[in-house]
Amino acid sequence: MANATKTQNGAPAKSAPAAKIQSPPFTAQQAGIIAAAWLLPGAGHLIQKRWIRGFLLMAAIFTMFICGLKMEGKIYAFNTGDLLEILGFFGDLGSGGLYLLARTMNWGHGNIARAVADYGTKYIIVAGLLNIVAVVDAYHIYIGKKR
Repeated sequence: MANATKTQNGAPAKSAPAAKIQSPPFTAQQAGIIAAAWLLPGAGHLIQKRWIRGFLLMAAIFTMFICGLKMEGKIYAFNTGDLLEILGFFGDLGSGGLYLLARTMNWGHGNIARAVADYGTKYIIVAGLLNIVAVVDAYHIYIGKKR
């Protein structure tokens, strides 16, 4: 207690309550950045004129998703029966517009007979997870939390 501050009567001084950190209010423009970044991978960065990062993310996510489809990977639909299928669904859903396009076109049934199809399934899931990270990154750049 050698460094503790004291009041005039010798009693220890009370510390001021910690100031609450105010987060900025959630606006429609922030929701638009999130929606655009989710629907089209890399778009959240492109909107903010982060050209290199946006195009690199777009190329990586599109390439992984397309390679996964070419390997005959499975695209999961919502299923409450199996925990791993639920997790696969949320990983796939992270791809945004790519997932919606693949489900609409009825792609990604998976081929159990081919061993490489399992790798394709993982590529598709990882593409979705990478897009989720890209969405969060674009949001943090927008609110000024990251440069």
